[in-house]
Amino acid sequence: MRTKKVLITGGAGFVGCNAARYFGSRNWHVTVLDNLSRQGTDENLHWLRDGTTFDFELADVRDKEAMDRSISAQRYDAVIHLAAQVAVTTSVTDPRTDFMVNALGTFNVLDAVRRFSPHAVVVFASTNKVYGKIGGAPTELKGTRHAYVDRPFGISESEPLDFLSPYGCSKGAADQYALDFARIYGIPATSFRQSCIYGTRQFGVEDQGWVAWFAIASLLGRDITIFGDGKQVRDVLHVDDLLRAYEAAILAPDRIAGQAFNVCGGPAQVISLLDLIGMLEQKLGRKIPLKWQDWRPGDQRAYVSDIRKLETALGWKPEIAVDQGIAQLLDWVDVNRSLFAPADEPAARVA
Repeated sequence: MRTKKVLITGGAGFVGCNAARYFGSRNWHVTVLDNLSRQGTDENLHWLRDGTTFDFELADVRDKEAMDRSISAQRYDAVIHLAAQVAVTTSVTDPRTDFMVNALGTFNVLDAVRRFSPHAVVVFASTNKVYGKIGGAPTELKGTRHAYVDRPFGISESEPLDFLSPYGCSKGAADQYALDFARIYGIPATSFRQSCIYGTRQFGVEDQGWVAWFAIASLLGRDITIFGDGKQVRDVLHVDDLLRAYEAAILAPDRIAGQAFNVCGGPAQVISLLDLIGMLEQKLGRKIPLKWQDWRPGDQRAYVSDIRKLETALGWKPEIAVDQGIAQLLDWVDVNRSLFAPADEPAARVA
């Protein structure tokens, strides 16, 4: 039987390196493509080399010729497209780069697949930001959490698209290109509208990867700023659960081609910012000092994904409980604190 082959763009990033190890452990031939521009990618690549067999290509998705060379070189069974500019704030300050990476970069990948590997299943990592502020879903404060008034299952894929911020526009355009290439060219492509993925190998910062950022900052004694009242909620998903969804989609292309799916924790995996702080305090055995600022423009009181469509299509649902996943993340940060903290920076210990 021929060994299946997968190309992972952004494969040295947080989700990408975990995906490379996941598929490598299942005897896929893995090719990691990355430009190594983000913090932590060199460390993730080093980690991958210890125990995972893979090919590495130093390339940028903005480079059409590089994407053509890479995707024409092998007969891929799957392409997991993760390479992206990932921060809303960065997109606001530098919208051109955001567009080039997210919109044009995704087009380059899809167009190369169309011409050289049209049977490859393409999983595009989209975002809940394609829904914008979701003004049609009012929220209210219920005890210590904001919650939807009339959306008990969260926001579904039928929600109108309403791109907000350059990041929302660039990822939204890419999202629609992925779906349209499936419909027009027959490529088995899907858009996974992801939200709040967390886990080990995540080098979170204040404006992206907030779960990991809270864990890192709490251990290293860095300032944690809460914007708003801290009672805003998100549904979170451990990266290992996300990878199971990728695998299920790749193995069932007829069920996912040309469709978008919300992929996150759903109503069962909802936490507020202050809920996470409480979990970290319990693990650390001490109070975490917080700084407070006003709500930022565009901040949502609540965002929860309705994940029933993916559950129905693939029989998938999250399995890793939030407290279990947070404990694992915190332990990883603690063991790998040298990746985050200068030698002279004070840091707390995990109790």
